[in-house]
Amino acid sequence: MSKISVIGAGAWGTTLSILLAEKGHAVTLWMYEKDLAEAMQETRENKTFLPGFPIPGDIDITAKAEEANKAEIYFFAVPTQFLRTTVKKFNPGNSPVVCASKGIEINTLKLPLQIISEELKIKSPAILSGPNLSNEIARGMPAAAVIASEDAAKAKSLQEIISLEHFRIYTSADPLGVQLGGALKNVIAIAAGITDGLELGNNAKAALLIRGIAEISRLGAAMGADPKTFAGLSGMGDLITTCGSTLSRNHSVGEQLARGKKLAEILAGMKNVAEGVATAKAAISLGKKHNVELPVAKEVYRVLYEGKNPLESITALMNRTPTSE
Repeated sequence: MSKISVIGAGAWGTTLSILLAEKGHAVTLWMYEKDLAEAMQETRENKTFLPGFPIPGDIDITAKAEEANKAEIYFFAVPTQFLRTTVKKFNPGNSPVVCASKGIEINTLKLPLQIISEELKIKSPAILSGPNLSNEIARGMPAAAVIASEDAAKAKSLQEIISLEHFRIYTSADPLGVQLGGALKNVIAIAAGITDGLELGNNAKAALLIRGIAEISRLGAAMGADPKTFAGLSGMGDLITTCGSTLSRNHSVGEQLARGKKLAEILAGMKNVAEGVATAKAAISLGKKHNVELPVAKEVYRVLYEGKNPLESITALMNRTPTSE
């Protein structure tokens, strides 16, 4: 078994720690917030981000980077907008690095593995992604994910390290596509939340999901990803889950917007980060950069940042010039 550090104690980082400890690994869970670390050490529960799930006693919990900086494998599970500043605190050397973040850095339009490679000067880090709602997985409910790296041997090794009876891992050689699917589906999930908040029905939502994955695939192909990746766990799989679950933070943002709440008010009431809010900005910039039309993402952006009425955005999508699939 391996000595593993999980960096980031949000819902997903905490869940990963529990899974890896269940597999028998020696796990250290690091978080930036000293007060959260002290509370979790005392209660053995992450009452802020994953309440109701006991943290095994053999997981070391710390806010000291030096205590998490001696691992054989590093998992980063922090919001993408904070990933760059976080990875600078660590020095994995030749140890494998896995990122479980889903997003795009707004200022640079860089994906998580690009940020990690730049800051840590390492080759072929891996991305872990898929339809993975923390609350369900922490409960022991069956789920699947994909681990992607340009280094096939590394992906295979990590697959064996992570896999559990109730958490099935597949490998992929397309880390770019896996990252894009995981990031951009959050934007579509906000649109799905708007659809549900407006009570527009299942037909509208199905159409939204299909057109959403179509524009994700177009952008992915333009950037060099394998289009088939977007039909897999990190693409359509993650999209279905995030757009259909009340546990999804991004879906919740869209639903509340549809019901008249302002974005600032919604975000102020959330403990976890809804990555789709920031990713909508990055998506529009990437679409312009690669000359790819992203009609759903564009309307989400207008609702989020220009105050457009959600129903007017739905109407705009429905009245676009007819075309072929």
